[in-house]
Amino acid sequence: MSDVETINAPRDFDSLRAAILERRDSLPKRIAQVAAYALDNPDDIAFGTAASIATLAGVQPSTLVRFAQQLGFDGFTAMQGVFRERLRERTSSYDERLSTLRAKADAGAGHRAVFDGFVTAASTSLADIARSIDEAHLEQAVDLLAGAGTVYILAKRRSYPVASYLAYALGKLKIRSQLIESAGGLNAEMIGFATPKDAAIAISFSPYASATVDEARAIARQGVPVVAITDSAFSPLAQVATVWFEVAEADFGGFRSLSATMALAMAIAVSVAEKRRVLGGKR
Repeated sequence: MSDVETINAPRDFDSLRAAILERRDSLPKRIAQVAAYALDNPDDIAFGTAASIATLAGVQPSTLVRFAQQLGFDGFTAMQGVFRERLRERTSSYDERLSTLRAKADAGAGHRAVFDGFVTAASTSLADIARSIDEAHLEQAVDLLAGAGTVYILAKRRSYPVASYLAYALGKLKIRSQLIESAGGLNAEMIGFATPKDAAIAISFSPYASATVDEARAIARQGVPVVAITDSAFSPLAQVATVWFEVAEADFGGFRSLSATMALAMAIAVSVAEKRRVLGGKR
């Protein structure tokens, strides 16, 4: 491995993720398998040994080394350092994040600087999705959802506000939907009612909510088409989706907005209602 390749190796997780996605169509089968596992389970890559990770990913340890070298690292350990750094950044407490924002406010124009930072992040997210949205995927998703008897909505944690809005909007638009949440722990039973005549929307971003992933896989096994909103072709949601959207939200001080995701959800809800109106008028 040359020094040039080592220097060109990604220095942070976002750059590493971008490099993997850029190469995803050209990676050999086994290396692509490792890439998918790495983006789906970054914590395991950060803390595992080469042997344990290889076992979990279903490859030989030597494949991990070749994967790292494909990305410009001189070995697996060097690449693992990027995953560990990501974990240190991600696990910073909210107190630390607030301290960072407070420092930005003190150094700038007070709390207006914090507000401007979030507005800039939201604007960046919206500009990115406006450029990258796949119109064919949007049409396909709207067609699937417009023809569904019931739209099942799956999301947890940070993505939950989007799911809650979708349930509200679809209800107001007279579209039958079911938000999968249950204080009694009956999520699996609720999903059990779904049939191939229905459809589901699943929303989750790295680090993916395991409950959302499990529910999406379960409902897909029942033959229900899934529309996924996520952040990577290697996302576990993308693997089970009939159609999926990649949304990258910018952050400010470690806090990510949901601006682009919410805009997409609003567009889908209204477009589904309009599609159903048109179809109803033709009957």
